[in-house]
Amino acid sequence: MAGRFNLMSVVMEISLELIMLGLSFLFFISIVASKAGFRYGVPVLLLFLVIGMLSGSDGLGIQFENFHVAQVIGTLALCMILFSGGLDTNIKDIQPVMAPGIVLATAGVFLTALITGLFVWWISGMTSQGAGIGFLTSLLLASTMASTDSASVFAILRTRKISLKNNLKPLLELESGSNDPMAYMLTITFIEIILQGEAPNIWLVLVKIAWQLAIGALAGYLLGKLTVYVINRIDIGHDSLYPILIFTASILIYSVTWFIKGNGFLAVYFGGLIIGNSRFVHKRSALSFFDGLAWLSQILLFLTLGLLVNPRELVQVIVPGILVSLALTFVSRPLSVFLSLLPFRNIDLRSKTYISWVGLRGAVPIIFAIFTLDAGVPHARFIFNIVFFVTLVSLLLQGTTVAQVARWLGLAKKYKPSRSVDFDFDSEDIKSVRLEVTVTEKTLENGNRLIDILLPEKTLVVLVKRGSNFFVPGGTTPLMAGDKLLMITDDYKSLSETCKMKGMSGYKVNNN
Repeated sequence: MAGRFNLMSVVMEISLELIMLGLSFLFFISIVASKAGFRYGVPVLLLFLVIGMLSGSDGLGIQFENFHVAQVIGTLALCMILFSGGLDTNIKDIQPVMAPGIVLATAGVFLTALITGLFVWWISGMTSQGAGIGFLTSLLLASTMASTDSASVFAILRTRKISLKNNLKPLLELESGSNDPMAYMLTITFIEIILQGEAPNIWLVLVKIAWQLAIGALAGYLLGKLTVYVINRIDIGHDSLYPILIFTASILIYSVTWFIKGNGFLAVYFGGLIIGNSRFVHKRSALSFFDGLAWLSQILLFLTLGLLVNPRELVQVIVPGILVSLALTFVSRPLSVFLSLLPFRNIDLRSKTYISWVGLRGAVPIIFAIFTLDAGVPHARFIFNIVFFVTLVSLLLQGTTVAQVARWLGLAKKYKPSRSVDFDFDSEDIKSVRLEVTVTEKTLENGNRLIDILLPEKTLVVLVKRGSNFFVPGGTTPLMAGDKLLMITDDYKSLSETCKMKGMSGYKVNNN
């Protein structure tokens, strides 16, 4: 077709510079769009997908239909996103909600897949597009959509300056970070059953799923511990290589777990969780590196997924897509949440309702739908289009209302952003109270030397930041207005009174 070109074959026909120009343009547009999305409460994932769709076969004309390459990109990107999520998760925060979070990530996913699968099977004969979809294929379609993506929820809440009550944030983070492996296992299991064409042994399937999840969790834990041990005992010689070493470890965790027949995605998340909650050298730089890498992975992943879809095909699945979306949002997800959380009496009705509403579908269901395309499952294109359509509806319907629903349910509270620390070093071993203050003219009224400030006992000024320079002060070090001091004290009350009396501005307290 005139004006169209295949993304894979065009690589051999045009210059590398032109390819790089196109990719950089798409990435730049995505980053700019993400900022606008944060401001107006639109999920970033939706914007990335739209940009990919506009650049695809029905837009700029880029034809990309290599499902195997898309699956490789999706798997690698998902590993980085899950690993980064594990790194950023504080075990102390999720401990109070560990039990309900794990139940939602396992039983909740299973119930969502089962209820949605039954609904898809019921309506499949009512639409011409769904004709011929059997029970197993219906369960496969539902399994791909069974996991949630809450990352965009918290991005929207932050931009709207809203936080959540009742420990909902760590609960949702734990669920969304750990429920992908269960959905993956269900998807792969049903793909194998359909391709084999044999009646499955239900007990054998359940044992296999439980075994692979157990192997994945154990492998992630052990390899995460091994990674921390190696990092703290190896002297590479270049500080910038330590984040690369952890990146290598994340890939190793996934691949090793896959070879020993475990769930690689769960292993990657557990590995990140263990590493992120351990002490190791250059930890701060590693966390910053993976934060950026996770964003890069999301942009690449969402653009790739957007390129795969043909918008004209989505028009053909509007009717079944809307029906499945409504059933998933208002029936399957609420039922699975309320049934899974029945044993937990401390979670009230409002909290359960909100958990039900923020079960957004994200990039992961589309990745799992690509697995069906790459495996050649019958009706795979129909599955992919339905999953893509449901994801768009979920992001539009739920993603744009998460803040408002939190207010309606009385679960919103004022968001308190984490304060950035000017002194970029890891001090987890220090248990004393740490204060950051800025020197003013009033501070220097009795002299400009550090000793002239007359700080209380058991207090040390460990660093001074002047402009972009850092140095360790002594008692006779002259200070200037605008200097920032990092102080450590065992007498917080006396030091806070001294800071106020001396007119030190920019008062911050960092307490471990």
